[in-house]
Amino acid sequence: MELVLNRADYLQVGVTSQKTMKLLPASKHKATQKVVIGDHDGVVMCFGMKKGEAVAVFKTLPGQKIARLELGGVLNTPQERIFIAAGSEIRGFTKRGKQFLSFETNLTESIKAMHISGSDLFLSASYIYNHYCDCKDQHYYLCGDKINDVICLPVERLPRIVPILACQDRMLRVLQVEKETSLPNPRFLIFLLQRSFPSLFLFCFVFLLHYPLLPQKIKLKEEIGLGRGCILCIDSFDIVGDGVKDLLVGRDDGMVEVYSFDNAKEPLLRFDQVRFIKDYMFPTSLSPAATSPPMHIISAKLKFLKFLENLCIFSCRSELEHLQYKVLQERENYQQCSQLSKAKSVVPSFSINDKFTLNKDDASYTLILEVQTAIDNVLIQVTLGTDEFSAGGPASNDNFLLATYRCQANTTRLELKIRSIEGQYGTLQAYVTPRIQPKTCQVRQYHIKPLSLHQRTHSIDHDRPMNTLTLTGQFSFAEIHSWVVFCLPEVPEKPPVKCVTLYFQNTFLDTQLESIYRKGEGVFKSDNISTISILKDVLSKEATKRKINLNITYEINEVSVKHTLKLIHPKLEYQLLLAKKVQLIDALKELQVHEGNTDFLIPEYRSILEEADHLQEEYKKQPAHLERLYGMITDLFIDKFKFKGTNVKSKVPLLLEILDSYDQNALIAFFDAA
Repeated sequence: MELVLNRADYLQVGVTSQKTMKLLPASKHKATQKVVIGDHDGVVMCFGMKKGEAVAVFKTLPGQKIARLELGGVLNTPQERIFIAAGSEIRGFTKRGKQFLSFETNLTESIKAMHISGSDLFLSASYIYNHYCDCKDQHYYLCGDKINDVICLPVERLPRIVPILACQDRMLRVLQVEKETSLPNPRFLIFLLQRSFPSLFLFCFVFLLHYPLLPQKIKLKEEIGLGRGCILCIDSFDIVGDGVKDLLVGRDDGMVEVYSFDNAKEPLLRFDQVRFIKDYMFPTSLSPAATSPPMHIISAKLKFLKFLENLCIFSCRSELEHLQYKVLQERENYQQCSQLSKAKSVVPSFSINDKFTLNKDDASYTLILEVQTAIDNVLIQVTLGTDEFSAGGPASNDNFLLATYRCQANTTRLELKIRSIEGQYGTLQAYVTPRIQPKTCQVRQYHIKPLSLHQRTHSIDHDRPMNTLTLTGQFSFAEIHSWVVFCLPEVPEKPPVKCVTLYFQNTFLDTQLESIYRKGEGVFKSDNISTISILKDVLSKEATKRKINLNITYEINEVSVKHTLKLIHPKLEYQLLLAKKVQLIDALKELQVHEGNTDFLIPEYRSILEEADHLQEEYKKQPAHLERLYGMITDLFIDKFKFKGTNVKSKVPLLLEILDSYDQNALIAFFDAA
């Protein structure tokens, strides 16, 4: 069964944060549910639907930005009380809009996440989690990394309160039982569906996890749409109509998905796109009767329908002209006010929802810019070379890239992909200019780390051949932690403890890095010599800036070079094989036309013809992939001999010749002989 879902716009509100819209429970059977939403202007609005139109139930006055909105009430009763988190304050409203609670938590930071369970209130700021019962502080927890979200397992099904924290370091922390489960992505929110399925499920970013009634272990159950946008909302409803509830998922890239469960209780994607359908319908009394009406009646009805259509178009045009006139009038009033000597010009403000994340699939960074109004242009400024733009050379002494993206009308979301080169670091700045008057611009800045392709993990293979870099000196724990933050992504800004061990994995080569440091000492181990070389150069430079003397020692494992080349081998072989296949496509197509079929071809050649379009699409990206792999092998070659005190840059052209006629054994022999 194919689902056909159409978009319907009911109401436009201000800019909102994640998890600030809820459906109130229906007061009567089959009654239309009310919707409550809080925005950045501090306005809480509740509305319902009547005859296809949105009708406001209540609307509060503007105030502080609303970060979260949750529903609560007495346990085992309809959850129809509305709670909002604004700054460090919690406010409560009835379903009619009457405020019954104003609770100042006295937190030093703004509330980022909130969960309500009966009289229990669970809050989290950036690093601190607090539990309140009847507005009285019960206990708190200081987390080692940023807290993205917090929930509590249903107390009516468990003998004790079990809060769960979703943290930036890819961990789910289950308090009270001291259990932790790692997840593959740090930007996730957690959702709980407790009455929808026979067992209890937690939804974390793109993963479905099973949590038994006795909280001893969290088990990864199934992946849901890995590699897509972050899940912003999730719920269950029998939208297919087969008597089994389906999962409805909304993502931050605008996608709406519907998952059904088959007999094995595994999620099955049924719908995964947003369709925009506009139907212009006019009333008609014509029906498929056995006898057709006279032609003059049909002609009169068609003329009447045409008249209604023209009347509708005329009404829309009149309304549009009136709105355009009002906009022009308000713009002139603004310009006159801003030109007065005593009046201060007010720059129009607009909100930007941005995200700069590393994609594990293709080891590239995705920059997403989403603006509440149409985007006019975006200027990208990069202070280091990237694969995508390196051919143009530096735009100036300080800029390796200055590029402008001009957007089409009504474009509110822009997505860019950038591939970074490890060892080159700096900043990426995006200057966003919307289509508003007078012209204004906002700047977003993103740091590209020296080891930008590494991501946090919680375990590594200690049996790999490792190279070791050891630093000792008169530096504090906070200083060496700041150096690690500068070099590697996904490291918390605040030093967690007096000694820390962090594990990382290169998303492109799958090499590993172990980082152990404390006051006066830091030890870094990796199976990739280039990683150790980058750390040595950057850490030395950072220590020199602070006038700190470092004692640097290193141990190089020769076996690690061959190990890294073997990790690169499958990727390089695939890209070279892809080039050979594409070269055969034209010749095979000529043979197919000449012979009339492909039965005479061997299976390998028939497969190339069947996948010709896909192969050619992949081949368009191939030069960038090959250049990237060649660069990594070249860096590995130079770094190997740099630790021996030998400069082998003059032998790089010979290395490139060997790569052009690639043979793994010949490449390894060249590394050994040089």
